[in-house]
Amino acid sequence: MSSPRQSERSLPDEEASAKRNVLLVDLPDPDLDKTEEEKKKLDAKLLLRIDLFLVPWLSVLYCLSFICRTNIGNAKLQGMEEELDMHGIDYNMSLTVFFISYAFCDPIVNAIMKRLSPRVFFTGIMVLSGIIVTLTGLCKNYSSLLAARFFLGITQSGMFPGVNYYMSCWYTPSEIGLRSALFFSAAALAGSFSGLLAAAIASMDNVSGISGWSWIFILEGIATFLVGVASWWMVYDWPSTARFLSSEDRIRLQRRLVLAKKTSFAEGSGKKYMLEAVRDWKTYVYMMIYMGCLMPLYAFSLFMPTIIMGMGHEGTMAQLLTVPPYACATVTTIAVGFIADHTRWRGICNMASVIVAISGFTILLATPNSQAQYAGVFLGAMGIYPTISNTLSWVSNNTEGSMKRGIALGMVIGWGTLNGAVSSNIYLKHEKPRYYTGHATVLAYLVVFLLGGSLLMHILLSMENRKRRSGQRSNMLDGKTEEEIMIKGDKRPDFIYTE
Repeated sequence: MSSPRQSERSLPDEEASAKRNVLLVDLPDPDLDKTEEEKKKLDAKLLLRIDLFLVPWLSVLYCLSFICRTNIGNAKLQGMEEELDMHGIDYNMSLTVFFISYAFCDPIVNAIMKRLSPRVFFTGIMVLSGIIVTLTGLCKNYSSLLAARFFLGITQSGMFPGVNYYMSCWYTPSEIGLRSALFFSAAALAGSFSGLLAAAIASMDNVSGISGWSWIFILEGIATFLVGVASWWMVYDWPSTARFLSSEDRIRLQRRLVLAKKTSFAEGSGKKYMLEAVRDWKTYVYMMIYMGCLMPLYAFSLFMPTIIMGMGHEGTMAQLLTVPPYACATVTTIAVGFIADHTRWRGICNMASVIVAISGFTILLATPNSQAQYAGVFLGAMGIYPTISNTLSWVSNNTEGSMKRGIALGMVIGWGTLNGAVSSNIYLKHEKPRYYTGHATVLAYLVVFLLGGSLLMHILLSMENRKRRSGQRSNMLDGKTEEEIMIKGDKRPDFIYTE
């Protein structure tokens, strides 16, 4: 395992420095006359300004986005199934259809965002999501619910990969993990808010002749729509055009990204850059890891109210008991993001987190004691949520070039989300209250894909880094043209992977 300093990507040779200098020609340093201490203060002030203008609003967007896709679990507790005459696996199918449309669109959304602006992209997602969720509350039968969930999957598919790609264009590799963790902690907060909101909204049952479960969708959909409209003014585009930065700060930001090599190499939008992501073995191992993250995540978030009910709690109390585990998950997600950024040991952080989750689901599977099971729910939340942002930061750290990074993230997230269809069908009514199939399947995903995949990736990257540091890969680009070398990005021998 390498130290943080060793893990930083370095370009020691003169050729690499020359390429970087070419990119800096059009970005004259506005701080040439300043001391190093003054430059550090300006850099810290710039980073704080970016954080304040980007992260809070993106977190709000994702919090509402996650509520939109998971509030169906809260609606179920308030009688949705009975009113829509749903039986057997109908509820499971209403979850599955969302993931099918979501996963189908996931790999292409980042390419779409590059052609549009982030402001148009995120505003469109939130406005359409708000409309669809509001209309879900007006569904009168099972078929209309399926249609609403299908179209919600399409509109929501761009949010998570879009934000992760978007942030990778603003932050250096050593900074993105904590920001991704702060952003994704909104998903855990969404679980807390969703339970609290559902408990409050349920009291509106029969107001204006509308059921409590319908009000959950209607009010949360309207809130999402309004936030979407506000996003037209609250979302900013790219570093080179950021409206909240002065012209000098825009140059400073672009320079720091170039110097950190976020935009130094493998840039372009052609087919050849996209193929680099498809041909890279790392993409497929990350897909394996991420399916071990996403299936447990959605099983947990969609069925937490159901699991709590299996412990003997009902109605408002069941809704409220979903809140504390999510609150703890928020804290651990941010903590792991901070640790991973400062140590660059993303594989180790993944493995440590998933062991906590494995412990939690082992308890859920092994004992009928409701207090022990509730403790298992806490461990499950605290172990699953941190791995999501950490894994995607790991992908960004080890994928050079914005187009390749965007396609790789789309493939990883799309495949992981497709496994949400598995999570939709493993918690079976007739197994209440123990849900052996559900708990056992989640446990298998955690052990085989998340823990096993993270260990495999950590070992393979460590082996490759040793070869690069020892000079065994120095001739891998012999005979390549300048363009071919540029396309290779992270496959260059001077690129050191984050392990």
